[in-house]
Amino acid sequence: MSTHPISRFPVPDLASLPQDIRDRIVAVQEKSGFVPNVFLALAHRPDEFRAFFAYHDALMEKPGNLTKAEREMIVVATSNANQCQYCVVAHGAILRIRAKDPLIADQVAINYRKADIPPRQRAMLDYAMKVSLSAWAVEGSDHAALRGHGFTDEDIWDIGAISAFFGMSNRIANMASLRPNDEFYTLGRDLPARGPDPA
Repeated sequence: MSTHPISRFPVPDLASLPQDIRDRIVAVQEKSGFVPNVFLALAHRPDEFRAFFAYHDALMEKPGNLTKAEREMIVVATSNANQCQYCVVAHGAILRIRAKDPLIADQVAINYRKADIPPRQRAMLDYAMKVSLSAWAVEGSDHAALRGHGFTDEDIWDIGAISAFFGMSNRIANMASLRPNDEFYTLGRDLPARGPDPA
């Protein structure tokens, strides 16, 4: 296991945290078998922890036309563009599990345009990247292109909001030098590989 600090900023002891935050972290630990470092790193600012995860959950856990795997694809692609090691590694692991595919996260992180994904998902990631890198240039034709792939206006909002939210998350993680847990690197890699999606 890594001996490097997980953040440049103070990391509180679990026992010192407010009960609601402690309960959330313990629940994550019981589900995954470890505490993702982002929870501990953000917990030293309890009000921001609550606000961050409330918005995270509203975007990533909601029902809708975007699958949970597609939401994670957006995070992985845009986090790579923002050079966020923590989010690429952590959400890459979640993507492998949610897509049931050990190859997809590396493909999406390195170059989603070459990944084994259908045109609909590539269009989704094209839009997410534009929001991430040049949101000032988003225009009606971008939305029309997504509608051509069956996305609704609510879906388009979700794609853009996930990209924008994780742009903030990426910057916080980089500012704090947030280190991914070692466990993330191997999660979901023992799944059977699926064949490429038809184009």
